[in-house]
Amino acid sequence: MYKAPWFIKDRKIKVALVGCGRISSNHLQAITEHQNDLTLVGLCDTNPTALAAAVQTHQVPGFATLTDLLKSASPDLVILCTPSGLHASQTIEAAAYGCHVLTEKPMATTWEDGQAMVKACEEASLRLFVVKQNRLNATMQLVKKALAAGRFGAMYLAQINVFWTRPQSYYDQGGWRGTWAMDGGAFMNQASHYIDLLHWLLGPVASVQAMTATLARNIEAEDTGVMCLRWPSGTLGTVNVTMLTHPKNLEGSLTLLGEKGSVKVGGVAVNTIEHWEFADSLPEDELIKQANYQTTSVYGFGHPLYYANVINALRDIEKPITDGYEGLASLELLIAAYRAAREQASIALPLGS
Repeated sequence: MYKAPWFIKDRKIKVALVGCGRISSNHLQAITEHQNDLTLVGLCDTNPTALAAAVQTHQVPGFATLTDLLKSASPDLVILCTPSGLHASQTIEAAAYGCHVLTEKPMATTWEDGQAMVKACEEASLRLFVVKQNRLNATMQLVKKALAAGRFGAMYLAQINVFWTRPQSYYDQGGWRGTWAMDGGAFMNQASHYIDLLHWLLGPVASVQAMTATLARNIEAEDTGVMCLRWPSGTLGTVNVTMLTHPKNLEGSLTLLGEKGSVKVGGVAVNTIEHWEFADSLPEDELIKQANYQTTSVYGFGHPLYYANVINALRDIEKPITDGYEGLASLELLIAAYRAAREQASIALPLGS
């Protein structure tokens, strides 16, 4: 075992990707777009077919286990696109080999695992990045700027809607999907990025109540859920999530209603500003439509932008947008929501308070 240097300034950053499934193509495309700074040195998957296809496309060595990849490819950064329940053990193993880690959302499925990931990377003097690419949407950047400028005044109500569809065939693709140990349900998996937006935009939540249901999918976790949130300021919020929308993804939206401003960012993945109105009209308000973009994917186009920040963080140019602690913030809210639903109680945050 060894410790990698904290910063990598004088050469390309060697990256290896673990998990060649659904989301991996977004990461591999981002790596290609940043080929002047990144070099792909290995791929890993326990599925021989998926691994062979990825190796054929990218012409790099393939490995059946993370251990073999770490020993042979010697990456600087390990990218985890694996089931969420594996992220903790894989992060800890990668950190033991001196590798920085970039993990997809959610960073873990339990609070204890998330904390263990942060501890492992900190003790090894390594970076832990948790992908939250929706923060980088041009639409979201405009909302963040308006909040920072105080244009909303007092915030009254926040609402998240994630009305998507995931057929039974989606869950049947792998035995891990929709399980508590490896995946979680609609809150933990599909709505994770949206939960992060609430924390990022409005700050830590004071308490949460929730109800969940498994109405139409044969899975352990929920396919539908609702949350009620309260912030220390008194602001209230709701989160409405379902994977049962007929016949296709309908909406991934954020609505903020404040004393002096009302905004709704909609589309299938907060990609379209549908309403933008403030008491103090500014010239740049006429330009908001330029932030809108079309997407056929709920993932949007934020991964290359996120990788730019990862590169700059590893080169000591800027701070990480979402490190392990930022990942823990949204994980804590998710865990609290599940506790609230299970106990039929209001759960105070931070956990343990």
